[in-house]
Amino acid sequence: MNISGLVHININCSNFERSKAFYEMLGFEHVWQVPATNTPEVNQAVAMQDYRVNGAIMKLRGVEPVVLIDLLEWQAPRDTSAPYANLYRPGLARLALRTTNLQADYDFLVAQGVEVLSPPATVYMSATNGSSFFCFKDPDGTFLELVESF
Repeated sequence: MNISGLVHININCSNFERSKAFYEMLGFEHVWQVPATNTPEVNQAVAMQDYRVNGAIMKLRGVEPVVLIDLLEWQAPRDTSAPYANLYRPGLARLALRTTNLQADYDFLVAQGVEVLSPPATVYMSATNGSSFFCFKDPDGTFLELVESF
């Protein structure tokens, strides 16, 4: 294998404009509009026939290495089922993002009415190293996490 890094994380949503505003609130910016349809070759690569999508590649402002999400509202085909109901289901469970001020971000998200699972918790890797974190949900219920290491 010759894997050299992460390209992006795909987050499906039920309402692109609502989710776009949510991720902009977190610090992401729209950098590329995803084509609504694509070629037969791309259809085959994603195992769909003649799909329609509304979406964008969004970049977290001011960070290196670049953090990208692929935010997509699938219009056809469309699946209205909820995302993972818990964090222990097999598969990609959550997106964890690094922060430099966990408590301020926690207070901000709570003030915005975002569904936060609990106040920040701390995990120690040694007597002097660890991290504090909390989990929250986007408008569709996708789990996200903010982490501040020390």
